[in-house]
Amino acid sequence: MPEKTAAQKKAQQRYMEKFSVARVRMGKEEYDHVQAHAQAMGESVNAFINRAIAETIERDTAAQQEGEEPNA
Repeated sequence: MPEKTAAQKKAQQRYMEKFSVARVRMGKEEYDHVQAHAQAMGESVNAFINRAIAETIERDTAAQQEGEEPNA
């Protein structure tokens, strides 16, 4: 693969500055399970985790608005 030009490096750096990185630790077995599920859903592990987070926040927020305890 050829070396990136200075402009390409700068563009990639600007793109990456839009993101934060959150590290998640889990056992190998659990990761394999997450990976298999994500693949079955036709998405990456990253996309699956982001979707799971978004759906959980949405569910918890709705529960709070209804006066329920999250995870109740």
